[in-house]
Amino acid sequence: MMYDHADNEPVLVLDEDQCWTLLGRSRHGRIATAFDGQPEITPVNHGIASGRIYLRTAPGNKLAALTVNPSVAFESDGILSDEAWSVVVQGTARVLETEAEIEAARASGVDPWVQTLKDAWVEITPASVSGRHFALGRQPEQLDEH
Repeated sequence: MMYDHADNEPVLVLDEDQCWTLLGRSRHGRIATAFDGQPEITPVNHGIASGRIYLRTAPGNKLAALTVNPSVAFESDGILSDEAWSVVVQGTARVLETEAEIEAARASGVDPWVQTLKDAWVEITPASVSGRHFALGRQPEQLDEH
């Protein structure tokens, strides 16, 4: 197992460094935006560099929403056979405009999966980062049943 849980506790609260390590190993996640009072969650691939999360996207609802309301949440998860983790970042998103900003974002390694033009670069500046690591298994009350 990747992390040691005290006293066999199934849930471990991760520190910020552990969260960033996991985010750096993942290339997929979800961004939550709100537009006109309606929340929307969209799958994205991402990169990280210098304590920031970077995305590439095309014009559409996601880009419009974060332009109007830059407060976003980002989540990335990983699931293996006997363990899982989830990291949530709350922060502020902005569309990058200068070539210097875009070059810094390119260094994050973000690479879109879908072969469509994604020429808008987005940077998420975290306000908070939290995460949990889970030791998977059956619920305690189910252990006695089998």
